[in-house]
Amino acid sequence: MIDSNSLTRRQIEVLQYTADGITNREIGVELDISFQTVKIHKRNIYKRLNATCAAHAVAIGFRKRIIK
Repeated sequence: MIDSNSLTRRQIEVLQYTADGITNREIGVELDISFQTVKIHKRNIYKRLNATCAAHAVAIGFRKRIIK
């Protein structure tokens, strides 16, 4: 079962911003990290959630109550 413990706090933040429709560049600015670091976080999120894309990861995040 997937729960919020399967993602780091930063990964949950990135997933929440993604769900809010924020671009990778904007997420980077908001979290004071590079655009490339955002991409790495997203890649790791997809892997941990077994998601195929951002929309799939967001759907899993909502369904499993990882994000609101």
